[in-house]
Amino acid sequence: MAKTVKAIVITGNGTNCEREVAAACELAGAECDIVHIAELLTGRTCLDDYHFLNLAGGFLDGDDLGSAKAGANRLTHAKVQNSTETLSDQLQRFIADGKLIMGVCNGFQLMAKMGLLPALGGDYLSQSATLTFNDGGRFEDRWCTLKVDAGSPCVFTRGIDSLYLPVRHGEGKFVADQDVLAAIDRKHLSAVYYCDPETLEPTMEYPLNPNGSLAAIAGICDESGRLFGLMPHPEAYVHRTHHPRWTREELPEEGMGLWLYQNAITFIRDELL
Repeated sequence: MAKTVKAIVITGNGTNCEREVAAACELAGAECDIVHIAELLTGRTCLDDYHFLNLAGGFLDGDDLGSAKAGANRLTHAKVQNSTETLSDQLQRFIADGKLIMGVCNGFQLMAKMGLLPALGGDYLSQSATLTFNDGGRFEDRWCTLKVDAGSPCVFTRGIDSLYLPVRHGEGKFVADQDVLAAIDRKHLSAVYYCDPETLEPTMEYPLNPNGSLAAIAGICDESGRLFGLMPHPEAYVHRTHHPRWTREELPEEGMGLWLYQNAITFIRDELL
């Protein structure tokens, strides 16, 4: 009998991709609960009961303080009712236990602003990078080709060479100081890059790089490879009918985005259960 992997997707305060993420987790073989943030804050649900935390896309708190900033403050400082710990305490324990976290779009912005990524030197509490307004100054809704760094420790991208996934964001430009970018490059933490679909070389050219992300970064992991954030939406391409040319091309039943979730479930079964 297959070991049960328990995934959680946090919803509330502007998240709007939770059902798609939960469906992707279940297609990949996990049991998945969609849990409102209030359930965690009241202590009715605890992250300790799960193996795979998903921070889905959306517009937390209307992006009023900048993408996911208010949400980052909440998850960092909010206390659990009738407890001495904060949600951040639960997150730090989740990470220390070797579990997996993936943040997509708004979830990636949230992880960066909490300090969960890139978390250089294992510091998951200090922000060292951000996602800001697209260079074009407008919302981008398009499909992009991504090159996977084969040298990355990212467990989600293992065995994958390239991906074709949609982006839909207004604040997707990855920005960090040069020393942080150099460390990310040296440690191969840039798990996925925006690239030219013909050469698979990283590119700064618009619209192949839809937001002007420095070093063409589309997603990064921490040094353990177990925390991963990316702006493109893997949950939006888990079946061939999600592809924009599915009626004109011969495509496999599984969409490329599902591979990331399958890798996560495989890792958890092999390493944690």
